[in-house]
Amino acid sequence: MYKITVIPGDGIGPEVIQAALHVLDALPIEFDFQEARAGNSCFEDTGTTIPDETIKMAKNSDATLFGAVTTVPGQKSAIITLRKELDLYANLRPVKSYPGAKSVYNDLDLLIVRENSEGLYSGIEEYTLEGATALRVITRKASEKITKIAFQEAYKRGNSRLTAVHKANVLKKTDGIFRESFWDVANEYSRLDGYRNIEVDEVYVDAAAMFLITKPHRFQVIVTTNLFGDILSDEGAGLVGGLGMVPSANIGDHNGLFEPVHGSAPDIAGKNMANPTAMILSVVLMLQFLGENHEASKLEKAVLNVLREGTSITPDLGGTSTTMDMAQAVKDNYQKI
Repeated sequence: MYKITVIPGDGIGPEVIQAALHVLDALPIEFDFQEARAGNSCFEDTGTTIPDETIKMAKNSDATLFGAVTTVPGQKSAIITLRKELDLYANLRPVKSYPGAKSVYNDLDLLIVRENSEGLYSGIEEYTLEGATALRVITRKASEKITKIAFQEAYKRGNSRLTAVHKANVLKKTDGIFRESFWDVANEYSRLDGYRNIEVDEVYVDAAAMFLITKPHRFQVIVTTNLFGDILSDEGAGLVGGLGMVPSANIGDHNGLFEPVHGSAPDIAGKNMANPTAMILSVVLMLQFLGENHEASKLEKAVLNVLREGTSITPDLGGTSTTMDMAQAVKDNYQKI
């Protein structure tokens, strides 16, 4: 039995979480779900966006499912706090074309591996007489760890290309450290069996942003720093139907947290029209993390079938179905596979 902490959050978070749990009910796997709080509604009730009890529950779970939260101005970010407290240093964001989605390209399948613990998201800021400054923290240790994760992900994909994305020509010290660490690890992995066929290169982030639009097939796995990874993965989402289609995995050596890339979308909250695809695909990533690869493959296939059939899809995909109608369709399809 797996112990799973569930954090619904705000806006459409509870709705997509409900959809995901409805689908998980069909799996022949025992789960012990425990609900925890975070986000804006939690802040209004408790005075904190992320209670210590939530962090404790997540640390003591096999995995955590996270819906979405609304940012509270001036307060700590719930998701960034969880990433730090659980040492979830790697953020995996697949960019994959699915049938039925409004994709710019119908055959994309790439992965962005984003460093998740430092960079400009370290939160070290201060006001100055002129305005404010933010400290960009880049360490060799974190850069090496994320590069190793990227190589392992490239290895899983077979003969892949791994591309380091940075701006070391301008950020000579911080991105210089990231670039040097990348090539040090690349030289190490080039001597290992199974890794020699991985093609390795590097691209400046501005060029990478352009190539994602004009030549996205040149990328298989991208590894980059925190802010660049956040921006590029949202750009990638735009290529495959929007944020409602893109899942993510936050992983460390001992814990994993899985969330859709989209936000809390308060404008459609409570209308039962949110697209649950990204949340359900985040469940697929969770199952892979837990080693349940067979069920993960079946569930992804069920999502693909529902999208291809196009009869039970939400309005953003061109359909008229509700969030739970689509979840039910995925569940029914899964049970037929």
